[in-house]
Amino acid sequence: MKIALSVKNKLAFIDGSIPKPVITNQHLLNAWTRNNNIVISWLLNSVSKEISASILFAESSADIWNDLKDRFHQSNGPHIFQLRRELMNLRQDQDLVSTYFTKLKAIWDELTQFRPMCSCGKCQCHGVKNMDIFVQSEYTMAFLMGLNDSFAQVRSQVLLLDPMPPINKVFASIVQEE
Repeated sequence: MKIALSVKNKLAFIDGSIPKPVITNQHLLNAWTRNNNIVISWLLNSVSKEISASILFAESSADIWNDLKDRFHQSNGPHIFQLRRELMNLRQDQDLVSTYFTKLKAIWDELTQFRPMCSCGKCQCHGVKNMDIFVQSEYTMAFLMGLNDSFAQVRSQVLLLDPMPPINKVFASIVQEE
């Protein structure tokens, strides 16, 4: 949904960064109302009839978005546990490196949905950047651990690098070796 709203340049309506204008500027109010109603209709058409009935009378698309987020965006411990278990148990075995990597990446991408992110976008402490570097090294380690022993030499070379290269570069090196 966020992708569709972004393409239509309407994300600011659901995150509340375009507030409802004051009534003194009727032209702005009309434009805001029209665009807000467009986003509301998209949201209503994207949910089931039962859910749409409970959000039908909200005043703004941001209200609807926040209501839906509060109701349905919850951390899912058992699902996260299952994904981490799959990640820890995944091995290349008879797969090609690209098939193995694709399976790993699918799990990583799903786990990323549960990772906390900076919401202010103004972090000055580089904590988000450092966390990203750490997560990338974790991905690289998981990838290397699941590879067959035939890649032991390349694995050792990668592990000696400082800083560790991004996962995509490691994948490319392993595929060349394959």
